[in-house]
Amino acid sequence: MSSKPSPATGQSADQVVDTKQILGQLTRLIEISLTLNSTLDQDRILQFIINTASDILNCEAVSILLYDDKKEELRIAASTDSNPEELAKIPVPLDSSIAGTIFTENAPQIINNPGNNPLHFQGVDEKIQFETRSLVGVPMQIREKVTGVLEGLNKRDGEFTKTDVDILSVIASQAAVAIHNAHLMYSLQHAYEELSQIDKIKSEFISIASHELRTPLSHILGYAHMLQEETKGGSSVSAKRLLESAMQLQSLVDAMTNMNLLEMGSQELSLEKVALQQILVDTYKAALETIKARGHKTEFDLPKPPIYILADSEKLERAFLNVLNNAARFTPVSGQIKINVTAHEDHAHITITDNGIGIPKDELENIFDRFNQVESHLTRAHGGMGLGLPIAKGLVELHGGKIWAESEGANTGTTFQITIPLAQ
Repeated sequence: MSSKPSPATGQSADQVVDTKQILGQLTRLIEISLTLNSTLDQDRILQFIINTASDILNCEAVSILLYDDKKEELRIAASTDSNPEELAKIPVPLDSSIAGTIFTENAPQIINNPGNNPLHFQGVDEKIQFETRSLVGVPMQIREKVTGVLEGLNKRDGEFTKTDVDILSVIASQAAVAIHNAHLMYSLQHAYEELSQIDKIKSEFISIASHELRTPLSHILGYAHMLQEETKGGSSVSAKRLLESAMQLQSLVDAMTNMNLLEMGSQELSLEKVALQQILVDTYKAALETIKARGHKTEFDLPKPPIYILADSEKLERAFLNVLNNAARFTPVSGQIKINVTAHEDHAHITITDNGIGIPKDELENIFDRFNQVESHLTRAHGGMGLGLPIAKGLVELHGGKIWAESEGANTGTTFQITIPLAQ
């Protein structure tokens, strides 16, 4: 006997109950979507899916089976009231199980008496001492690729229906995306940890290598100085070359050490109030031999009133020297280098401009990366390890300043802009 329609709604009592049930299910599905999109913790995602799906379907248990691409088999990732680690040890065959059929055919199944079905896989039931009396299963899919199977087991009230399939399919679709995103995040975290470990090993290697090189290098330098003073003629020339090579190696060792200290955050500054002009004059003197050897002309535009900054003179000079040496090296013989300084309200602005080979615009952001040079390491003619500018950037930033490069491209020259806060 059917119930009478309500005068207010025109619906029968049964229809009102069905409508409320559908609204309740839709509300739960929205909650599932919000929850799954709010976390990347796979364990939490799996547990939430099985608990919510079993509640909505009104069934005793829900299982999630995920496909292992490497082993080419299904494994249970989570199941109601079961130990996932134990269940994960049981491979579910693709060719002789209901879940395998759902996966390979990419089609849902309703089986209300699986005990009589030859494809019913007994291994899991026996392991957890569970009797499967009814089953609904749907494929989990993302971007047209089936990634697993979502199953509901033992309907508490009646049999599984097409409506259950539709609901479970919606949950499976959202679950597949959430699990995929969680996998991606895990992979990224794992890759980041590996890179961090590699970076740590690299830093330790550079630290040990540069330390171990210093002692024999100091002996070589001392011996080279002595040879240069005591020899004449061709031998003196050879001694000079030996000394120059040893000094170049010492410069590379110093660069490696400085870069490593900057990365480790171990560089300490001995700050004092100094005139910026004096640091730049000292920088120029240190670079003078290189500038003269290349035949460059240098123009200074320094204001006479002292511009006072708080700086570690030695380290800031190293930063400026690296930029100035870079300009000298990458400017053809008989080039021009200009150094300009202006004072502003709260900072000093230094520009070092050359008319050298320039920098392609797409490389401007990369020149401060470690070991980077615009030239290929196999063909470059200007030498160096590509550490000068990264060190300069690190030292300038330690002083609270900024450094960047500007160039219109190849053969247009380069301008390095540097700002340093004024002493208060």
